[in-house]
Amino acid sequence: MKFANDPMLDTPLPGLDDSEMGSIPKSMPCVIDAHVHLFPEEIFNAVWKWFDKYGWPVRYKLTSIELLEFLLNRGISHIIGLQYAHKPGIANELNLFMAELCQKFPQQLTGMATVFPGEEDSKAVLENAFKLGLKGIKLHSHVQCFDMNSKDMMVIYETCSSHGKPIVMHVGREPKSPVYKCDPYLLCSADKLEEVIKNFPALKVCVPHLGVDEFSAYQKLIEKYDNLWLDTTMALADYLPNLTPPPLIEMRADRIMYGSDFPNIPYAWDREIKLIHKMDLPEKLLKRIMGKNAVEFFSIKAMRKAG
Repeated sequence: MKFANDPMLDTPLPGLDDSEMGSIPKSMPCVIDAHVHLFPEEIFNAVWKWFDKYGWPVRYKLTSIELLEFLLNRGISHIIGLQYAHKPGIANELNLFMAELCQKFPQQLTGMATVFPGEEDSKAVLENAFKLGLKGIKLHSHVQCFDMNSKDMMVIYETCSSHGKPIVMHVGREPKSPVYKCDPYLLCSADKLEEVIKNFPALKVCVPHLGVDEFSAYQKLIEKYDNLWLDTTMALADYLPNLTPPPLIEMRADRIMYGSDFPNIPYAWDREIKLIHKMDLPEKLLKRIMGKNAVEFFSIKAMRKAG
């Protein structure tokens, strides 16, 4: 397949041997990690095999329970658990898995459901997930190869909107790889996403990675629309090549959330936290980015106090 642009992951990127802190600095406000992946062990193993071969070496190969305990023991106050179905027919199983994790961590974990766009009974899959207590959904266009303005996606938007559930949707063009089954540059754009948020004004949408690589376009969209959020995941880690996101101080403060992409990262778990800490942001803005915005976006009711 010929891709529209040279892929960022044309060859695997290196891991970093950077140091990690034992806990979050006391000077930091409450930290909610809005982008943590949780999968059954066999799916994690397949994901890590892909990353090791085509992406970057995954540093933290832990089970879902182990990684939750890892972050909570280091001062993360609350975790948003994300997953995505890479093929039809597995979403119900993944959603049950996430719901069971939430039962084990009732005040520390908000679980998101998934569905494969276009699969049979996708509306029922989501409604069953919401009955299990899951608080929204996660989709990944690079893996699931959906057009965000397709008829299949309308069913998903309408179901989430009618139930008041948000969507975390990776529809930024990067990072992409030539081994993907589809070209993200043909499926993804800020213009296409704008159609969604205009047509579904009651639907809350979060685009990860600050919309990499269309930073300026997404910066303008969050200024224009109140139902769009971005998360920082990997965009501020000074790792992905040839990317310069706008300074956080110049972005709409109430529409940015901190996220790590843990455990699928090639550097220290707290790398982005430390870099944000060094920005010396105003306290009010820092509180919003590190926690308050996630509370509002995901409607977090109960949250444990970090030790």
